[in-house]
Amino acid sequence: MDLDIVITLLTIVVILLSIVIIALLVTVTLVIIKVNSIAKSVDEITDNLASATAWLSPMKLFSEIAKIFRK
Repeated sequence: MDLDIVITLLTIVVILLSIVIIALLVTVTLVIIKVNSIAKSVDEITDNLASATAWLSPMKLFSEIAKIFRK
């Protein structure tokens, strides 16, 4: 009788732990997907900022103005 109760309780514990592990795996996967999305967004922002910074450089401005007047 006592052995049946122990086996039942252990089965319940194993099922609960399996559910928790699956939930953690799903959560970690979703977080990784979200972080990847944020990283792509940050990469686009830094590319845009780098090109804007290049255009604000005096050397770039003067060379582009010189190209316009040469045409």
